[in-house]
Amino acid sequence: MNALATSLQTYFTTFAHAQRDLSANTIASYRDTWRMLLKYLTATLETPTDGLDFDAVTAANVTGFLDHLEHERGNNAKTRNTRLTAIRSVLGRALPDHPEHAGTITQVLAIPPRRTVRPAIEFLTPAEVDALLAAPDRHAWTGRRDHALLVMAVQTGLRISEICSLTYDDIHLGTGPNIACTGKGRRQRITPLTKTTVTAMNVYLPERRTRPGVALFCGPHGQPLSRDAIEHRLTKHLSTAAITCPGIAGKHVTMHTLRHTAAMNLLTAGVDVSVIALWLGHSDTHSTDAYLHADMAIKQAAIDRTRPPGVSPGTYQPEPTILAWLTSL
Repeated sequence: MNALATSLQTYFTTFAHAQRDLSANTIASYRDTWRMLLKYLTATLETPTDGLDFDAVTAANVTGFLDHLEHERGNNAKTRNTRLTAIRSVLGRALPDHPEHAGTITQVLAIPPRRTVRPAIEFLTPAEVDALLAAPDRHAWTGRRDHALLVMAVQTGLRISEICSLTYDDIHLGTGPNIACTGKGRRQRITPLTKTTVTAMNVYLPERRTRPGVALFCGPHGQPLSRDAIEHRLTKHLSTAAITCPGIAGKHVTMHTLRHTAAMNLLTAGVDVSVIALWLGHSDTHSTDAYLHADMAIKQAAIDRTRPPGVSPGTYQPEPTILAWLTSL
């Protein structure tokens, strides 16, 4: 076994779990990146995979791999940067143990990420939220389950991975109702529940307890709903909601859009950005600042505060005719 293979085994069996405590999703993403990289190098260099060592993982070859992802596999710049992070993470850990390959590894670590443009945050209006929550057929159990799930998602802003991992023990509907979860970076947080959410959960939970398993939102046999299953159910209900609320059809709505909606509702209610960051489980407010840019009402209020004393607040409206305007000068 060569040095590269040994470093990969050490990273994924020991370092990622014991020292970095990376999440299962992160480890899977890093693993898949290296599988694709090794396959690319095998095909490009015409060398057996077991024969690849650090001297094959050069800056030129890694850049070629990243270009391959972008141009041939259709990955966007964000995905390209994620793959580069996975490669650099393993090589950065291997560098102290293999100084003989320091030149090659250092050049790869110096590859800059591709600059990206952050897209505008998309969220649902109150009317669109009402249409979505009314979409599930509550005459069926799956409809009642989906309604409870959507109500909780819109109110709490939980990530889809957090929703998938919820169990009975995580929800408390007594005094001070709340939902507990473990989010990104193993950060645990408790989110309060509103009366609307508590009412929906009180309707759903008694029926849920008649089914096997401990997952809060489960499939037919009690198993936790997968990410794909939840997104599939959301797409189905969006189609129904679009019948009564056509505006929702023009938006690309995912479960993360519901998380954005929860944040925007808090911001509109006057909640401080630092509190919203805690609510969403952000490590700092930099991620939450994006919601300030998305809220046009906040920008309009800022403009109104900076108007000269003699100018009436509101959007400028031109005079009905240019002659009347010229006469008023």
